[in-house]
Amino acid sequence: MTARHDARRDWSRIRSVGVGRNTIGAMADLPQTDSGIPIKKLYDHDDLAGWDPTEKLGAPGEEPYTRGVYSSMYTGRLWTMRQYSGFGNAEATNERFKFLLDAGQTGLSCAFDLPTQMGYDSDHGRAEGEVGKVGVAIDSMEDMRLLLADLPLDKVSTSMTINSTAAILLLMYELVAEENGVSSDQISGTIQNDLLKEYIARGTYIFPPRPSMRIITDIFGYCAEHVPSWNTISISGYHIREAGSTAVQEIAFTLANAIAYVQAAVDAGLDVDDFAPRLSFFWNGHNNFFEEIAKFRASRRMWHTIMTERFDAQNPKSKMLRFHTQTGGSTLTAQQPKNNIMRVTLQALAAVMGGTQSLHTNGFDEALSLPTEDAARMALRTQQVIGYESGVVDTPDPMAGSYLVESLTDEVERLAWEYIETIDEKGGAVAAIEAGYQMDEIMDSAYAYTKSVDDVDRVIVGVNKFTTDDDPEPDVFPIDPTLEPGQVERLKRYKANRDTAGVESALAKVKASAEGTDNLLYSIKDALRADCTLGEISDSLRSVFGQYTP
Repeated sequence: MTARHDARRDWSRIRSVGVGRNTIGAMADLPQTDSGIPIKKLYDHDDLAGWDPTEKLGAPGEEPYTRGVYSSMYTGRLWTMRQYSGFGNAEATNERFKFLLDAGQTGLSCAFDLPTQMGYDSDHGRAEGEVGKVGVAIDSMEDMRLLLADLPLDKVSTSMTINSTAAILLLMYELVAEENGVSSDQISGTIQNDLLKEYIARGTYIFPPRPSMRIITDIFGYCAEHVPSWNTISISGYHIREAGSTAVQEIAFTLANAIAYVQAAVDAGLDVDDFAPRLSFFWNGHNNFFEEIAKFRASRRMWHTIMTERFDAQNPKSKMLRFHTQTGGSTLTAQQPKNNIMRVTLQALAAVMGGTQSLHTNGFDEALSLPTEDAARMALRTQQVIGYESGVVDTPDPMAGSYLVESLTDEVERLAWEYIETIDEKGGAVAAIEAGYQMDEIMDSAYAYTKSVDDVDRVIVGVNKFTTDDDPEPDVFPIDPTLEPGQVERLKRYKANRDTAGVESALAKVKASAEGTDNLLYSIKDALRADCTLGEISDSLRSVFGQYTP
């Protein structure tokens, strides 16, 4: 099978057995998973009749990776406990990083504010009121130096939740590491860099889809040569799920996006085995415990099939779906917020039982504000209790062979293939996005979920059942009113102390690269060395690529 896959290929040979849609209608009186899969009153050996464990499972660390991508899984080393952090200015976030590392966190994860995500400097009119609100404000190399001050960049991996401006933030990180004597081949981490899901579910896009795909493949090429230990994309189902998708839609739409990224890179002349080992994924963790475990396991098996069948990958690492999990923000409630501790625990446990490589657990107060230090510590302790006290890490994939879990894994996989086939028939993920297909499907699922809560067909404890009128007011994270003017003033000083001619020349080269076919990261890196800001570089790209309007 060549990389140029026929979109109409018959996938029935590799589909899982499971309950068909017509059967689902006949079983509507049974309880259902979040994806509408009915749960029978009893599962036994008949549910796996004709089921070949060699084909479906393999051993942990062996194809098709249903049981995990590593043979020892957590018996050798626990997952990376990577708590998401980022707020205010660079100094404040640096302090929170150090607080979490001192509390036992094993990896960094950084959130950026909306202006940074959208390619605006803090002094831009559209940034007003948003500077440092939902993440840290990073305008310049000076900000990145403060963000990473005194951190062991050669020892700790860093995940950056950034998409449209991912290339700029990655290069800033690389340059600061070099200034601190850490070479590019010593740094490790992940940039989200997943623009297709922004058009589907989240909205922090700048450029139209096709120029965005070019930037993504330029990052693949640059990192393969210069930053070999960096995960160049975290293909994200998290935000698709937060927008209201089902578990099946989450993995189907995300894997369809992944197919588009791989195909774009192959079409750009990259060898699949040169970049695919550095691809990673980002899944959501929700409350339906067994379906979530099945979702994680099915996603690994599907990715193995995609990379083997569609792209003829030869390197086993190209076929391994490695993923980060974050517990479900949309499941958190402002009512009785301490109930969220139990929700997060269940979601985190499902992620561990499903074989995640790293994990963020949400603070119980995040339906109300950014997490306080107390909530952040509690979220981290949740992971530590699971890892060190529960015993679930003592053997890889403890759910293997469960009649229920294996049946659910098969059915989640089967239904996800149906969505991927439909997207193929529409011309692939980009064409389907341009037609609004994924967005419409998610909207329908979100409506059905909300209606089920409103009608009390679905119980949300503390919201539509077991409510109280005397919830104590929790402490919330304070907003510093001096933060935005302080950040704007620092940026003003930074711009005043530059070589203006050098800045203009560097930005002109970024524009020329965008107009041509050169890899954009080289001119962007030179622009950062010339003290150009994130907003200025983004504006140079906007002048060529335009700005996407749905």
